[in-house]
Order: sequence, then structure tokens, then C-alpha cells
Amino acid sequence: MDGGASYNPRTVEEVFRDFKGRRAGMIKALTTDMDEFFQQCDPEKENLCLYGFPGEQWEVNLPAEEVPPELPEPALGINFARDGMQEKDWLSLVAVHSDAWLLSVAFYFGARFGFDKADRKRLFNMINDLPTIFEVVTGAAKKQTKEKSSVSNHSSNKSKSNSKRGSESQAKNTKAIPSKDEDDDVVEEEDGEEHGETLCGACGENYAADEFWICCDICEKWFHGKCVKITPARAEHIKQYKCPSCSNKRARP
Repeated sequence: MDGGASYNPRTVEEVFRDFKGRRAGMIKALTTDMDEFFQQCDPEKENLCLYGFPGEQWEVNLPAEEVPPELPEPALGINFARDGMQEKDWLSLVAVHSDAWLLSVAFYFGARFGFDKADRKRLFNMINDLPTIFEVVTGAAKKQTKEKSSVSNHSSNKSKSNSKRGSESQAKNTKAIPSKDEDDDVVEEEDGEEHGETLCGACGENYAADEFWICCDICEKWFHGKCVKITPARAEHIKQYKCPSCSNKRARP
């Protein structure tokens, strides 16, 4: 077992290929080869580590005999926690430590071969575009992608100039909320393009194309314009929007 020490990538692209190979091997151990991995992590044995290799292979073995080792060392003693935790929690723990090890190996190569600031940044960005092992093992990768997309859309739309798109022609059945005094109304605009995952704070229905959509600046919930009786034309003349619920809260002492 050499931990891949004989393989020394020297460019950003080579280090990234090395990272992807090791990552793929460790993901195999924690997913498709999980039964075999579980059996090899016998708590009765000494400190064991999970190694990933550039050729997309994995291995459970003792730590390197040499000190310090040629490459950064994976987490020691993953086998000791095997029977003391729920299986999914144990796999998640190993996944987190595996992610940390992969980064340390990649940036070990970067330091060893003199990557400058631009190279390190490029390497990190390439790595960061991939889901972590933890996200893959726990199934959080897709969920987080959707959440990040939703947050990104909301944030970018809040910073845009006053421009609205959509109409009320395809409004769904909603519970109309009586409009409040507009003097203190706060209107925050939204481009209205990618909100399939967002629910209306009034009626609970999803956003649909061609519907006017507005965000409350106080609670940051999104509403169909029809549900809160705000039209695109009316919203153009109000700088910020405060939903009926937030208007009521402010009105009460």
C-alpha cells in the first residue's frame, strides 16, 4: 500500500484528475461497495484508514509507517466507531473526513509544486464545482443544488432595478387577502422567471409562468400578486412591499 505516493501530479489539471480519481474510489467504498467496506472496518483491528487512489480504487488499511507520511493521512480509527453509531451516521462521518483528506492531498500537491495564488484558486473552483462525498453519500447534492438555485434567484432579483414581468392571466385559485393601507407598504420586485420550487405565502400554490410574483421585504416570503391584491402597475409606484401579515404585526402595539 503506497497511498498513491508514487504518483505526483504537477499541473492544476493533473491535480484535479488525481482528486476526481481518489474521490470516485472513496464514493464507491461508501455507496456501491458499502457492504465490503463495512466488513473491512472491523473494530477489533488497529487504527484503520480509508484511502482513495487516482485510479478510482479504494482501500482500507493501516496508516503509513513512515512519519511524517509521504501524503497527508486520512482519518485514523474509522473502524472504531463502526458499531457505536447508526450506519448512516457512521458513513456520513467517514464521508466528511474523506472530503477533508481529498482537499489536503490536492493542496499538498499544489504547495509541493509551487502553485501560485491563481492556480490555487482555479484548483479550488474546479473542486468546488463537484458535490462533496458527504453530499453524495447523504443524498443532499440534488437538494442543495435546488436550494442554492432558489436562494441565488431570490438574491439576484432583489438587487435588480424596478422591472416586473408576468401577468395575472393564469392566476390559480387563491385565498384573496384584503389589501391594507398602502402608505407603509413595501414592494420588492422580482423577475419572476425561475421559482418553480417557491410557494405563495398566501395560497400555498407554486409559482407558475406568466403570473405576477412579489416578495415581502420584511418576512421575505413570495406571493402571487392576485393573492395580495397587488398589480404590476400598482407595484411600479411603490418602492418596497410589506405583506398583509407583516402590516398587521406592525400595526399592533
